[in-house]
Amino acid sequence: MLLVVDVGNTQTHFGTYEGGELVEHWRFATVRDSTADEIGAALRNLVELRGVELEQIDSSIVSSTVPQLGPQWLEMTERYLGHEMLVVGPGFKTGMPLRYDNPREIGADRLVNAVAAYERTQGACIVVDFGTAITYDPVSADGEYLGGIISPGVEISVEALASRAAKLPKVDLEPPRALIGKSTIEAIRSGVIYGFAAMVDGIVTRLLEEMGEETATIATGGLAHHIVPFTERIDEIDDLLTLEGLRILSERNS
Repeated sequence: MLLVVDVGNTQTHFGTYEGGELVEHWRFATVRDSTADEIGAALRNLVELRGVELEQIDSSIVSSTVPQLGPQWLEMTERYLGHEMLVVGPGFKTGMPLRYDNPREIGADRLVNAVAAYERTQGACIVVDFGTAITYDPVSADGEYLGGIISPGVEISVEALASRAAKLPKVDLEPPRALIGKSTIEAIRSGVIYGFAAMVDGIVTRLLEEMGEETATIATGGLAHHIVPFTERIDEIDDLLTLEGLRILSERNS
């Protein structure tokens, strides 16, 4: 059984694969100072809730945007799973040409998403990842990673608004009842949801003008379901895109 792990700044998403098929997946809050033992305990507790035993896992791969947690996952894997974990990073074989000035700057999760999206579409595609930041990663029809666009994410923008404006509360990301809010909370909610939807549509439209209207657009990330329903230029949402990319890269590097 293969363990795939995507360590994000806010959440860690991981899953198990058997014979190329996803068995189960889980999410938990990323704690930056977690130790290998704490990660091992959390992993065992979560997988056993769904009937999976640690002893069934014989290979694993991780991508991490939190530098200090990568070594902890490696140590946990050696101690509790008894094998060496693959790590997506500099020098890792992706099978994708990287048209980037310094490929070492590319986030591991962005590379994984690009690989998974191209594997699915077999053509030009754009991945929009709604995480702590919103990232846009275009891949050419020839399977080249072309670069990217990064903007502040939804949650950190909401938190910044509440912390910097004394009279404005932090709001939950519920769908607005109407475009024009009838209360402060509704007004903020409308501004956040419609504002980010418009930004995503605007950036994707510019990318499509450059890459061609036939380019596929795929959204992923924990907050995609809050924003994408209000956009017009996103073709689909795939919550499991990163996990699938990790599975593909594990096969390419096994």
